[in-house]
Amino acid sequence: MTVHFLKGDDPTLVAQALSKVVDHLVGDGDKSLMVEEILETTYVGESGGQGSIAPLINSAQTPPFLTERRIVVGRALGIFTKGDDVAPLVAYLADPTDTTDLVLVWEKGATSQRLGALPKSLKAALKSANAEEIDAAPKGKGRRELLNRQMAEASVRLDGSAKALIADRLGEDVGRADAVLAVLTSTFGEGAGLSASDVEPFLGEAADVPPWELTDAIDSGDIGTALEKLHRMMAGGGRHSLQILATLHGHYQRALALDGSGVSSERDAAALLGMKGSTFPAKKALTLSRSLNGAKLREVFGLLATADLGVRGKTAVDADAQMEVLVARLAALSRRR
Repeated sequence: MTVHFLKGDDPTLVAQALSKVVDHLVGDGDKSLMVEEILETTYVGESGGQGSIAPLINSAQTPPFLTERRIVVGRALGIFTKGDDVAPLVAYLADPTDTTDLVLVWEKGATSQRLGALPKSLKAALKSANAEEIDAAPKGKGRRELLNRQMAEASVRLDGSAKALIADRLGEDVGRADAVLAVLTSTFGEGAGLSASDVEPFLGEAADVPPWELTDAIDSGDIGTALEKLHRMMAGGGRHSLQILATLHGHYQRALALDGSGVSSERDAAALLGMKGSTFPAKKALTLSRSLNGAKLREVFGLLATADLGVRGKTAVDADAQMEVLVARLAALSRRR
């Protein structure tokens, strides 16, 4: 008996991770006999009303037929965000069926706007059951590490230039990696050694990048890179200008909060800003606050206010051009330190 817990808000990455876990558990067995998948529609029924986790528990407690083990997959468990909702599952995990491998997928439901927090009782029960936890859709550095693993496990041999180009072109869209690598394998054959020039025609347009790549480029005064990141966020990521403005406003708001505060360490900066976890973002905010004195920060917020008016249609210049001017001016301001 094993318990596996997958979490993530990217449907493609979750599906890929789930497929790997199930394939590993099935091994040489008969998947059609061993695996049962409980979907959201099973929890809520045809009426689509209040869901119940009972069907998952019933399936997990069902003995195997014509096989030694059963693999039960519970999908869309993110719809159960209250302790009472998951109480039957918590009770099951305390005394699981020894012929069932249970795979729990914490993902959004069909109508959910976002993935809710895991109930504390279920989190504790998973720990007690020694569940394997898999972050199927990591953020930031974890996303790049996931892509690196995918490229390392590929059936083709990618040199450094090919890996760098794939990582740059896919950006945040790591979910495309499996398909890209499969196409490369079918085109060039298993074991083929590939360089950037080999893979470039298969990568399509550049995808989205995380916001910190834009702010890092601006803070370093690199106008060209900052504009390239902006274009990728707007085109590849489909981000609205107001979303990017909000990101920039938050970035500089943290620096403003630290300006003149007397804070000298990243730990104290994190405390003042109310940041939990890693202090690295606080360190970046503190560095930015020190490099932009009060006068420059006032200039920054003047530029942000002007761009906000422009993006909202108060001028004849279109929103994309407004954002390009803003980013270029902010990066130029960072150069004048």
